[in-house]
Amino acid sequence: DVYKRQTWDSASHLQQEMFSATAGIGALVVQLCYFRGFHEFFASQWLNDSQQLARIMGKVYCEGGRTQIARLLQHAQAEHSKVPIKALVFIGDAMEENPDTLCKLAGQCGLRQLPLFLFQEGHNRSVETTFRSMAKLSGGAYARFDANSADTLAALLGAVASFAAGGRAALENSGSDSAKLLLTQIKP
Repeated sequence: DVYKRQTWDSASHLQQEMFSATAGIGALVVQLCYFRGFHEFFASQWLNDSQQLARIMGKVYCEGGRTQIARLLQHAQAEHSKVPIKALVFIGDAMEENPDTLCKLAGQCGLRQLPLFLFQEGHNRSVETTFRSMAKLSGGAYARFDANSADTLAALLGAVASFAAGGRAALENSGSDSAKLLLTQIKP
């Protein structure tokens, strides 16, 4: 739908913030994953070039379907077993899956030291409850934004990128409001 397309377009432009936030801290390597339609799941190669990531994101279109968050978490765990992943960022507005299943997978991520950063668009209470639980179980963080707060999402993405590139110390040195929000939630 048009609303989701606008959010995706906004996120596509904001991904540059992640790379900018890590200048001087360390290299950022990103894998874009998305799901849509009936059981379609895509994972790009690992990328360290914001322009290449933008090109891939520019080709993505939204299509209705059920969420596949469990599949994303299983994929992340498989990738993490090959090469450690510093953080997983999920941006979403819905969750049609079993919360217990998602929380179990989030707990497994936490045991593997793979923190989840879940950013919710909108105000669905059950989504918020589950995302907050998943973030806590994984050692990550939760935040909410709305379609009109692109700056908020940009700042959150930048803070997670700083964390991924330089750890907790990079967040502490950042001093941004988004970094402070994440620091109050992530495990020391």
